Amino acid sequence: MVRRDPLAFFTHCAKTYGDITGMRYFNFRVFFINHPDYIEDVLVNNARKFHKGRVLQANKGVFGEGLLTSEGSFWLRQRRLAQPAFHRARIATYAETMVQYTQRLLESWHDGEERDIHEEMMRVTLQIVGKTLFDADVTKDAREVGQSLELLMELSADFGKAIMIPEWVPTLHNLRKSRAIRKLDKIIYRIIEDRRKSERDTGDLLSMLLAARDDDGSRMTDKQLRDESITLFLAGHETTANALSWTWWLLAQNPEAENKLHAELDTLLAGRAPTLDDVPKLKYSEQVLTESLRLYPPAWGTARIAMEDHEIGRYHIPKGAGVSLTQWTMHRDPRWFTDPEVFRPERWEDGLAKRLPRFAYFPFGGGPRQCIGNTFALMEATLVLATIAQKFRFHLVAGHPVVPLPSITLRPRHGIRVFLEAR
Repeated sequence: MVRRDPLAFFTHCAKTYGDITGMRYFNFRVFFINHPDYIEDVLVNNARKFHKGRVLQANKGVFGEGLLTSEGSFWLRQRRLAQPAFHRARIATYAETMVQYTQRLLESWHDGEERDIHEEMMRVTLQIVGKTLFDADVTKDAREVGQSLELLMELSADFGKAIMIPEWVPTLHNLRKSRAIRKLDKIIYRIIEDRRKSERDTGDLLSMLLAARDDDGSRMTDKQLRDESITLFLAGHETTANALSWTWWLLAQNPEAENKLHAELDTLLAGRAPTLDDVPKLKYSEQVLTESLRLYPPAWGTARIAMEDHEIGRYHIPKGAGVSLTQWTMHRDPRWFTDPEVFRPERWEDGLAKRLPRFAYFPFGGGPRQCIGNTFALMEATLVLATIAQKFRFHLVAGHPVVPLPSITLRPRHGIRVFLEAR
């Protein structure tokens, strides 16, 4: 069941067995943890005792030794080198780019036509991350990159194959994966080579990574730049697109919340494009995104490997065992959220976030391995949401199946088809 429907499996474990469930998967022991205190113990209090899980380690062919997969002193060095690129002041300069690319997308939309809103969000976030990360207009590469990313996410959804079959075994699954990675590498290395030759600072994230120096004066190699770039490229594009896609789907089913969102945008913006200064003022927009991230977190689960014996609650976690922490189940736990399956942005307006246990809600992870780009992602999601919702509302196409696909991220398996209505 865990391979066929992991979301249903983890939900069943949490409801049936409580805060810790142990099982054996072939010769591998794994513990499913469903309490905020236990999650904090793993991600914060004893973070050094736990390394990234087997699924991410099995995808090192994609991410290399980037921030998502590396460990120990190497990870710490890379995090230190990359951190200045995500300084709040640096991220703020990208707000105008985010709005401009979204407006360009809207120019191709027409009242009454049918679109796959997930495909549209993938397209615009790809263009935004291409510009902000590489100062490159990736429209010409978008189709090839998008197809490669789509394939990699679909292949990564089969956790059994990812874990049990090494990447070097020439199965059809692995051969398709290798071809997709080679396509991505070709584009990334070309951009890195061009930038090294030009020696110019274009104000993007890649310029910051190229200029970053460690305490000993060393810089990132092309391979390290590739690994960090592709991690940021995949994460910055994929997770934000998924968050927005699920948000549109939820709003289309909840007209009261949609109307309240439109009222806020009409009052605050009055038809003009949103800016960085508007982001903290868009309170209801923030609540909509927070609630969407609760119900459909793009990072839907987190896994770790115990590097030494450890006790969690009354349970002994032996060295080498897996520990699984799922945002999907925690965010839907009735102990922390009233009517947890209901989309209700207003639940966040009276300070709920401050009253919750620290890891009852953790869409960006937590501890030292918390997502380095969470500020970037939230700003992007808010600006894209505000820009589009001013101009359009969406009506779901009847009969089209919308099913979560729990890959490395949580994406709609068949997309989300909608009819556009110009406002």
